[in-house]
Amino acid sequence: MSFGYGDVFDAVGDAVNPDDPAIFCDGERYNWSQFTAATNALARSFIAAGLKPGDKVAQYMRNSAGYPLVFVAAMKARLSPVNVNYRYGPDEIAYLIDNSDAEVVVFDADYADNARILKPRMPNVKLWVSAGARLDGFAFLDDLATGDGSKLDIKRSPDDLFLLYTGGTTGMPKGVMWPSHVWWEVLGPGRAPQLGLEPPATLPALQDQIRRNEGRMPVYVAPPLMHGTGMFTGFSALSKGAPIVITRSARFDAPTALDAMTRYVTGGMAIVGDAFAKPLLDALRAEPSRYDVRAMKSITSSGMMWSPEVKQGLFEFMPDVLLYDSFGASEATGLGASITMRDMKADEARFDAPNTIVVRASDHTPIQPGSSEVGLVAKWGNLPLGYYKDPEKTARTYVEINGVRHLISGDHAMVEADGRIKLLGRGSHCINSGGEKIYPEEVEEGLKSHAKVVDALVFGLPDDRFGQSVAAIASLEPGASASPEELIEHVRARLSHYKAPRRLLIVAKVPRAPNGKPDYPTAKELFAAAQT
Repeated sequence: MSFGYGDVFDAVGDAVNPDDPAIFCDGERYNWSQFTAATNALARSFIAAGLKPGDKVAQYMRNSAGYPLVFVAAMKARLSPVNVNYRYGPDEIAYLIDNSDAEVVVFDADYADNARILKPRMPNVKLWVSAGARLDGFAFLDDLATGDGSKLDIKRSPDDLFLLYTGGTTGMPKGVMWPSHVWWEVLGPGRAPQLGLEPPATLPALQDQIRRNEGRMPVYVAPPLMHGTGMFTGFSALSKGAPIVITRSARFDAPTALDAMTRYVTGGMAIVGDAFAKPLLDALRAEPSRYDVRAMKSITSSGMMWSPEVKQGLFEFMPDVLLYDSFGASEATGLGASITMRDMKADEARFDAPNTIVVRASDHTPIQPGSSEVGLVAKWGNLPLGYYKDPEKTARTYVEINGVRHLISGDHAMVEADGRIKLLGRGSHCINSGGEKIYPEEVEEGLKSHAKVVDALVFGLPDDRFGQSVAAIASLEPGASASPEELIEHVRARLSHYKAPRRLLIVAKVPRAPNGKPDYPTAKELFAAAQT
């Protein structure tokens, strides 16, 4: 590859019909002519502000047409986009802006109060830009994106990168450095219009695919674009000329999503496991005549386990859909995949992983399939450079095994006799009860297999006798009733008795972040408050 990702969007802009849709957002339509001109004009505005190749552009934004606009404009100007979790408070955002060396901050006008607090604290930021409304003391995104919309005369590099900041679940967030040439390969499967076809490897081949209108059905991106699942799926679609469907709402609402999927005849979707899939299925079953999602060809999920029962239920309404359960992380994608089609048996937390092995934590020796030994997931091929400004953590996370660079993901797993990986969970949340290691995700799946359970989180609590004991919170289907004892017994019937929760609290709603990831601290607080 001899080009940067900014060149990819130049190529897409030249190949699409200018009137073709690029983005649907809350009923508004943005075509490729508008998107291409605006990203070119904004790239020029960034350069005119004194930014140089490699400078960072922080995006403190929810989903909107402005999010991909800023991201693509930055890549066209050879700048590095930086995702910012919009749920962070001022101190956390200040850390991220400082750690990333951001010289531009683009923020939604909804977050103006935080921006006013941060601006005097961040003297190295050259440009503060408000998106969505004009505010005193800040540049306005619409103004910067208006002007000369012609293609930039600029030589880009396959080393042009963006920073994808981790969620900070095991410490302060770190920026993972993704170069264009690695991202091009990682997003390759998204350029394949159907399963089993080779993706175009060059820009002319990509343009030919676009002109043949292959793989260009709209894709509904349910998670935030600042989250890896939403970002990779959304920009995979855009980089092959397919429109994305998004909403500015910070909360996922299944009926609203299904209305949009019906209206725009979407063929693809990105979700985060059961946190999104189960409400979708419930809404489809509640009002089957309201929605038509038979055009769906693929749903991609990552970041949370996706239960077999929910997968099978979706086929009632999407007979031709391919369910792609992706095992990945901010530090690498493609650690494993579980693909389910109609009339196939859906598996729980088991992944085919041609580029992934499981190794012993002590010496990174590969574990033999079928041994039942628990180890750490290690993945090779198409890896990012490492963590921005953190060579020590990079060296601990990206290691050589038998002369090949691997990511050690921190996920615990076993290798089954057929070579598939059984994912157990993150070591940071592992519960040690009487010397037995218990992985919360496995117990959560046991709880969610109960017909009345909507969602569940499992965590360890201090225990005088065993060190830690297993506790859980769970939410039920509307109108359903079940006792904690009934749910605990259900888990005991599926898993070893020591893995079952000793205490369980039923709550109205299990706490999760907007991207669907579990909020364990809040879950523990809810549990503790109920004990007083």
